[in-house]
Amino acid sequence: MGFVRTTPPRPVEVTAVFPELAPLARPAIRLHPRPGSPSVRESSVGGPLLWPVEEPWPHCEASHLHRDSGFRQSPADVRRKRRIRERLHRDPDGPARTPEEKAIEERSAAVLGERLDAGPPLPADCPVPLLPVAQLYLRDIPLLRPPGRADLLQVLWCPYDHDPDYKPATALFWRSAATVGDVLATPPEPFEVNYEGYVPQPCLLAPEAITEYPNSLDLSPELRQAVGDWGRWQAAGVGVDGSYADYPAEFYDGNLADAPGWKVGGWPPWGRTDPYRRYCTVCEAQMVPLLTIASFEWDGGERRGWAPYEDRADAYAPSHRAGLDPAQPTKVEVGSTDNMQLYVCPTSPEHPHTDLIQ
Repeated sequence: MGFVRTTPPRPVEVTAVFPELAPLARPAIRLHPRPGSPSVRESSVGGPLLWPVEEPWPHCEASHLHRDSGFRQSPADVRRKRRIRERLHRDPDGPARTPEEKAIEERSAAVLGERLDAGPPLPADCPVPLLPVAQLYLRDIPLLRPPGRADLLQVLWCPYDHDPDYKPATALFWRSAATVGDVLATPPEPFEVNYEGYVPQPCLLAPEAITEYPNSLDLSPELRQAVGDWGRWQAAGVGVDGSYADYPAEFYDGNLADAPGWKVGGWPPWGRTDPYRRYCTVCEAQMVPLLTIASFEWDGGERRGWAPYEDRADAYAPSHRAGLDPAQPTKVEVGSTDNMQLYVCPTSPEHPHTDLIQ
């Protein structure tokens, strides 16, 4: 994929302390998205899709919340302002706007004014073109379980809030890359987005296979009690900091269970709610995690230890410039800087998927 990211070994081999966790191990693939210029033939976040020119581009026709959120910017405006921030980061003494940027900004404002003067229906009341969120090739992400001969997953969303939980509505498309001839070069884009965090920054990926264990909320009462027993940690002699003596489950959840960031498979990142099982609306099978869309790759606290070796200097830097957080390479924010997890049916990936904010 062109670059590598490596998760440091966990500070404790958890199955050495709790052998009963071994059967609960699950494979996951951390995607490690980083800003770049992906092509339609590459796995990406926010990049261009291998979309057949003859296939209509998907639109959202659902009702939208926050139709007048006060944030009236097109995806192109969001990307332009991000480029300006990055340029000013490299050259703080440079102009706030170049002549070209001023001209583009004036044209954008004129287009917006014309659209608003045209009256109803407002853009949010019309079918809204979906935005690309992720494109994942099976060759890069072997944990995918596509239907039939499909070898490509494409994830898109509507950049307005929807019920329930005020989140973008997602759509999944499975296809065989070999069957795509001419590619749609310029897909339609929404006139505006509800929130800047709903416009993913184009990123290349560095997939990394890891092993995860369930969050303590997903454990049986007996295992949850064991993980919360400081005596078990002391008896194992694994050197866990004594500051966790009162709440050893916090050490487990933050350092040993499920990895933060964008990933395929693995265990759910509970915390905003207790575990909330999802069931297929067609066959009633319990659904399984497909993709975690994360607001951050790591945070500044307990889970900063998940930052890859290659990003440790940035992760532990005392500060960063506004809008340029190294833990947020995709610029995506869902919920209150939470995660959106997509679930699929284990018996048939073609059954309707669902999602959950955590």
